[in-house]
Amino acid sequence: MLSWFRKRPAPAHATFDPPAPAHPHYAIGDVHGCATLLDDLLGQIAEVQASRGGGPHTVVAMGDYVDRGEDSRAVLDRLMAEQAADTADRRTVCLMGNHEAMLLDFLEDPDDGALWLRNGGLQTLASFGVALPPASPEGMAAASDALREAVGPARLAFLRALDLTYRSGNLVFSHAGLDPDLPADEQSERACLWGTSRSLSQPRGDGIWVVHGHYAMDEPHARDGRIATDTGAVHSGRLTCAQITDGTVGFLST
Repeated sequence: MLSWFRKRPAPAHATFDPPAPAHPHYAIGDVHGCATLLDDLLGQIAEVQASRGGGPHTVVAMGDYVDRGEDSRAVLDRLMAEQAADTADRRTVCLMGNHEAMLLDFLEDPDDGALWLRNGGLQTLASFGVALPPASPEGMAAASDALREAVGPARLAFLRALDLTYRSGNLVFSHAGLDPDLPADEQSERACLWGTSRSLSQPRGDGIWVVHGHYAMDEPHARDGRIATDTGAVHSGRLTCAQITDGTVGFLST
């Protein structure tokens, strides 16, 4: 399903030229273990690119690949395969989300894993065949060890190598957006992964468009220097990507 949105006028104190990436970009919102939806959306992207006659393009996955849905393992494997299949005309960029950060924290310090488990980590454990841990330090440590072994070195390397931001032209891509009070290259890890109280309400003053996920919304949108891509796939069944090219922003959804 393809719908088209053009940017609305920004507030008077902020001026945003049309989004201008170096070539077509497709920014995928939060997947959260929905492997079938990811396969569907990547297929739609391939069809759109074919209809355009091919050419250079970049697919940017906006983080939160794991947790909540049932197929976190399959999602990671598909994204790793996409990166391994990069060509001169097609690149796949995968960014870190707060859920990948929580997973890695659990592997490093299982004593602090309760928040992650309550926010979808149990489904990720199940997708890797790891049993629900007993509510004890020993049980959490055992689950962490079992998950590390099940995830394996290749997936761990993929997760640890995820970037916080990616930039093309006058766009910056980041899972939870950027702190509007700071330059794009001076962002904190927390702002990129969790956002700030101003991320959704305060437009940037430097004309940069921020492409993000993290905040589940009924509809994706592009306005006031922000392009929001998270449509709550695990609950809505709609995984969405923003198609950004030629000064316009369109949306593909499952």
